[in-house]
Amino acid sequence: MPASPQLASSAILQRGGRYLLVRRANAPSADMFAFPGGRAEPGETPEETALREFHEETGIAARNPILFETYDLPPQTIDGARARHFFLSVFTVDADPDSTAVAGDDAAEIGWYTPAEINALPVPDSVRHCVARLQNGQAR
Repeated sequence: MPASPQLASSAILQRGGRYLLVRRANAPSADMFAFPGGRAEPGETPEETALREFHEETGIAARNPILFETYDLPPQTIDGARARHFFLSVFTVDADPDSTAVAGDDAAEIGWYTPAEINALPVPDSVRHCVARLQNGQAR
């Protein structure tokens, strides 16, 4: 019987038409740019995971998480190693406009990117999908 997927959450923060992304330092998705996020801790709600991981990776205290999208990310074999199965909850969040992002935790770098810049970066399909939805007016 296959194991249940591991729960994970990420958070989308947008400012002035740019999205905050981190370049992942660790697997899964090492060296890819993604919304700040990560694995749930025992007993955490998806919202709590999104806010905690966002703060750990950016130094910004986000608030008001609203579920935007979910993804069932089945395991794939990469370089001979089988990845874990994840169920990802993606939230839009708010934060103080003066807050400054600083790469932390497993973020190798951090930055604000336009949709055009995101399309040129190595990003997971889920990031492209969310940005496209947001650009088409499917936001909060």
